[in-house]
This record gives sequence, structure tokens and C-alpha cells, in this order.
Amino acid sequence: MAISQADSVSLQSLRVALFTLTKGGGTMRILKRKGKAYELDADGFLRNPKKWDPDMAEGLALEMGIDGGLTREHYDVIHFIRRELDRTGKCPNLFEACRANNLQRAELKRLFPYGYMRGACKLAGVSYKEAYLGASYLEHSAKALHEVAQRQEYRVDVRGFLIDPDEWDEHYAAHRAYEMKTPGGQLGRKHWEIIRYLRTTYYKTGKIPTVTETCDANNIEIGELEKLFPDGYHRGAVKIAGLRLR
Repeated sequence: MAISQADSVSLQSLRVALFTLTKGGGTMRILKRKGKAYELDADGFLRNPKKWDPDMAEGLALEMGIDGGLTREHYDVIHFIRRELDRTGKCPNLFEACRANNLQRAELKRLFPYGYMRGACKLAGVSYKEAYLGASYLEHSAKALHEVAQRQEYRVDVRGFLIDPDEWDEHYAAHRAYEMKTPGGQLGRKHWEIIRYLRTTYYKTGKIPTVTETCDANNIEIGELEKLFPDGYHRGAVKIAGLRLR
């Protein structure tokens, strides 16, 4: 007997169950699979990366509609992400994942249609919280990181904005800051706090926060923000954060 696509989805739903509930004032989701329960945040990321296992990844893969389940190619990327997280305490960026697994960006996109952060990293049990800004970057000058960035290729539009936010890394941010003549030639802690806020908010909501929201969330006045990013909010802070208005 032939099974329709609708029947297939129904059968998949029997193997993985998702529940939404409120905990501590925030929304939490419970992924249940093979008798185990995994706590996810409101965006579907594993709340505790140490609770990850392959069953959790397989359950999320079903939810994402990855046809045929996770293959060895998927797991090569997933295990690389987790090894780097264990080794450095930080999620590797897209370029590092591609190089380590001998993949082109298009091949990675084929494996993880939702993208690097919302696909590969999510399946590896890593969220945006583990993805950005190790403390060591705060101690490097924009010039030093700019020299590293020159050895990588970033796709930008005609206005100089990064096309794919998943391609962003700290090197890109420093490269842009260096080009923009950031005061003092260095991205300071407050720069990184703003950048991290912009990217975290974007991945949680799918939207770039307004300048007012950014100032309020970071307890900063517009004049102080302007001093940090002399090129302006969108052409400065947002561009350095690897985001762009559509």
C-alpha cells in the first residue's frame, strides 16, 4: 500500500513529540524521543548543550523535515561542532566547519537547509549563546584581526553588507571595523556587547532591533552609540554585526 506525504508526516509525529510549556517566566519546549525528554528554548535550541545525544539530533531533524534522516555527512559536521565546543567553549564559525569537513558553502546548505546556525548548530545542541565572542577576541586590535580576515572570503552586496549572516565571524567584524576607522583601532568590550546583542536578537526574532531597542537593552545613550560607531547605526553597528536590512 502506498503511503502519502501526509501519512508519512503522521508516522514521523509518532516518533517525536514536542510540548510547549512555561518555566520561570519563559517559554520552554520539551522534545520527547525514544523515552527521553530534552528541554529546548522558545527558539528550539537545546537549553543545556551537555544534554545532547544523537537521539535529540534525530528528533529535531524530523521536525526540520530533513529527508531520510541524518547521514554520515550530517554527523561529520555535527560532531565537529561539538568537539570544537568542548575544546574551546565556543561554537566554530561557518568557515571553520566547511574547511574541517571539506565542504563548499552550497554543500553545507544542501545538508542543512535551515542554515548553519539554525540548522547544523541547532542539531549539534549549540545555540547562539555558545556561538559568539570568546573573551580572547576582546584583547586583539582591529588591525590584527583585519589581517586574518584578509585570508577569508566574505560575500557582500553592493553596499558592503554581508549577504549571509551565517558567514559572519569575529574576523569579519574586525575587518569592517578596521575599514571604518574605529576609534582607537580596536573593538572594545562595549562594541562586542552591541554586536552580540544585534546578532543574538536577530537569530531569536528574525529581525534587526531598532536603534532605540539597542540603546535600551544595552543601557547606552544614542550619543554614546554614535561615538562607538561613527558611521551610524545601520552603516556601522549593523554592518559590522554582519546583518542587513532587506
